[in-house]
Amino acid sequence: MSSLHASASSALRDFRAPTTEQDSVRHTMLAFLDSAPDGCLRKHAPGHITASSLVMTEDRTRVLLTLHPKVGRWIQLGGHCEETDATIHAAALREAEEESGIVGLRLDPRVLGLHTHPITCSLGVPTRHLDVRFLVWAPATAEIARSEESVDLAWWPVADLPPNAEHDTISQLITFAESHESLI
Repeated sequence: MSSLHASASSALRDFRAPTTEQDSVRHTMLAFLDSAPDGCLRKHAPGHITASSLVMTEDRTRVLLTLHPKVGRWIQLGGHCEETDATIHAAALREAEEESGIVGLRLDPRVLGLHTHPITCSLGVPTRHLDVRFLVWAPATAEIARSEESVDLAWWPVADLPPNAEHDTISQLITFAESHESLI
């Protein structure tokens, strides 16, 4: 078993789900990983673990969102795990750094939330993303730089998200973050 797979399993086992729905998704993801040795890599066509981050300012008043070209909505940063990622945490932090251009991001190692959804991703075939989501803190002086993976990238007040945001998802993550005891 790879360190990436082992770290994803460990993070899911340690996750203290804030709702019964989140705990159900946690159990589903653990069962998936038990049956899929390559389940953290996009080459696993039936579905794969992805890693994303809710990037927030330390005062928890703003969130960094990307306007995703395929989804067409403002969402949290994240994406596929790579074979070079040693852990699920490294994958989430790498994706946040690549998509934001921010130097000095700090990832809270505890899982913030989970989500699973059908998608046609870079494989070009319908698959399922099993997304493990983390809370990432941005320095107060953070300057963002949009990557080619995004149509736009912007800070938004947590109380005033854009109309075309994934409101249910982002609002849920913000709620989880508000009750997430800070490790900073």
